[in-house]
Amino acid sequence: MDRTRFPLAFLFIFTLNSFCQAQVETDSLAELILKDRGEAYFSFQISSPDEIFVFTRIISIDHIVGDRIYAYANKKGFSLFLNTNKPYTLLPPPGTITPEKELIDRRQSRKPEHKAFWDFYPTYPQYLDYMSGFALSHPTICKLDTLGYTVQGRFLLAVKISDNVNAQEAEPRVFYTAAIHGDETTGYVLMMHLIDYLLINYGLDQKVTDLVNSTEICINPLANPDGTYYGGNNTVYGAIRYNANAIDLNRNYPDPRMGPHPDGEEWQPETQAFMLYAENNHFTLSANFHGGAEVFNYPWDTWSKPTADDNWWQFVGRQWADTVHQYGPSGYFNDLDNGITNGYAWYEITGGRQDYMNFWNHCREVTVEISDVKIPPTAQLESFWEYNYRSFLNFIEESHHGFYGNVTDSLTGQPVLAKIFIANHDQDSSEVYTCLPSGYYARPIYEGIYNVTFSAPNYQAKTINQVIVQNRQSTPLSVQLKPLSHGISHRNKPALRIYPNPGDGEFHLYFPATQDNQARILIISAPGHVVVEHNMTLHPGATSLKLSLHHLAPGLYTLQFISGDLTLTHKFIIGNY
Repeated sequence: MDRTRFPLAFLFIFTLNSFCQAQVETDSLAELILKDRGEAYFSFQISSPDEIFVFTRIISIDHIVGDRIYAYANKKGFSLFLNTNKPYTLLPPPGTITPEKELIDRRQSRKPEHKAFWDFYPTYPQYLDYMSGFALSHPTICKLDTLGYTVQGRFLLAVKISDNVNAQEAEPRVFYTAAIHGDETTGYVLMMHLIDYLLINYGLDQKVTDLVNSTEICINPLANPDGTYYGGNNTVYGAIRYNANAIDLNRNYPDPRMGPHPDGEEWQPETQAFMLYAENNHFTLSANFHGGAEVFNYPWDTWSKPTADDNWWQFVGRQWADTVHQYGPSGYFNDLDNGITNGYAWYEITGGRQDYMNFWNHCREVTVEISDVKIPPTAQLESFWEYNYRSFLNFIEESHHGFYGNVTDSLTGQPVLAKIFIANHDQDSSEVYTCLPSGYYARPIYEGIYNVTFSAPNYQAKTINQVIVQNRQSTPLSVQLKPLSHGISHRNKPALRIYPNPGDGEFHLYFPATQDNQARILIISAPGHVVVEHNMTLHPGATSLKLSLHHLAPGLYTLQFISGDLTLTHKFIIGNY
């Protein structure tokens, strides 16, 4: 893209601002911006909070100040917005607010005694070099994963940091990701800094060493490289919020309330890559870093009701914000309730990744808005690190608090894929599950006394009463489950897998080999109705089969696989493409 067009467009914005505010058929100016960038940034005033629910369904609300909404829209969304006849003001794109001269790499001009390192925005080639360099320089504790590719073919990368990096250990797994909105880049650099900090301090700093030894830490610094490098691979200036298809990736996920495609768009390549990554991992905690505000935004975003763990979220959010306040300047990170907010109480969104991770993956994910300015000058990046890095570490540490343990077979000692459910507490998918091959689970929770039930197909459920949990403490709780029958060879093999999930109707099922050659498959809709029933004969030793469900409507389903005394279930999503 020719970035020389930007100054002319911005001059056009400013000189015609009064024209825009007068709303005289605007529309040529908006069309120019949409054609150039694929998105428009604007603000408008609402007369009551109820209007928010109308606009959040057609445009991407960025933030709200008083009765004024700041929002983005692609061509389709902007057309729908114009149909509301709401007066508005076009604004300069946030990706161009900070002058390009303040975003340049300043390393060549540093004095020798200046030790700052992560005070620059990498070019895209530098980003690739750094990510591969982390793994090459620290191969015993760091490995590089390719999650997938963007619309334009750029890499979606994450590093895993752990003391036994090539194994899946019996320990919590934490995921950090940033820049799902391409023009929100503070978290991008801070996550690069965090990777570097963990690697160079391992074995030197006790807290870092303990975290790496006891946690599997996965970090994706750049979730939307096409948006971040919209102005070219060598600069973040001109970055856009959306991906290369002008889709807001943080509205593109299945939603617990509104279904598979709340934005009316296909799942983007970036969305599919992250959903598969979540499906293949077993994250205990996750944080998604944004910009444009300064607040710890906890779930739900789509529901007005609180989560089962609302008191835990407020406790953890308060810890995050209070730590930042201790090390940051006055006035930093004090939006809304002095730095924390329930997402829906701020403003409703659907299709966000936070709610997707919490509902479908039984993870605890938070959205952290880390800087008011979306692309701050490079001179400020080290300061943002100083304000926040202790909270980064503390949140990872929080994955060890609550209660945790392993679930095993009482006869063989082998791990069991089990559900951990808290009576009179868990709701809306807040229960957790063990992961194989370790049989490990972790359950962060607010202090209290709980009755915890462990259950698995073909095992007797076991309830442990009066489990005492204290905040910032760890309570070990491992159990053995008694099988309902003996000598079943499949008990400790991996359970049912569905791929792809979500999918368009064509699925592959993977299941343990069973001694019975007959299988029954039930597909159950979200309201609990059996919508498909298949009886089939399995080939000897079969562990997979294809299943075509194109005739079913998009939505959330449960698949039940029954063969002999083996019964397995798995949630899956059908979308429309």
